[in-house]
Amino acid sequence: MKIIKVSETGQVIIPPEMRKNYPLEVGTEIILTDTGKGILIQPKSPFLLTTLNEVAGCLKYQGPPKTLEDMEAAIRQGIQEQWHD
Repeated sequence: MKIIKVSETGQVIIPPEMRKNYPLEVGTEIILTDTGKGILIQPKSPFLLTTLNEVAGCLKYQGPPKTLEDMEAAIRQGIQEQWHD
């Protein structure tokens, strides 16, 4: 925990060791969230928020739908290949 002071203009300085641990470089946009008990500071994601409906079908798979069992078998096979190479 670090204790810092708010300037007359409302600015705060985030200590260098904290900036280093998070992607807070010059020009990084941050999000301030009122939690009701304080202010949460988070770096803004470089990616826009998307929903499944916006991206579903973007891979253009041609073939019959895969079952849950098919997907689990593919995952299992991938893990086995990684650990046995």
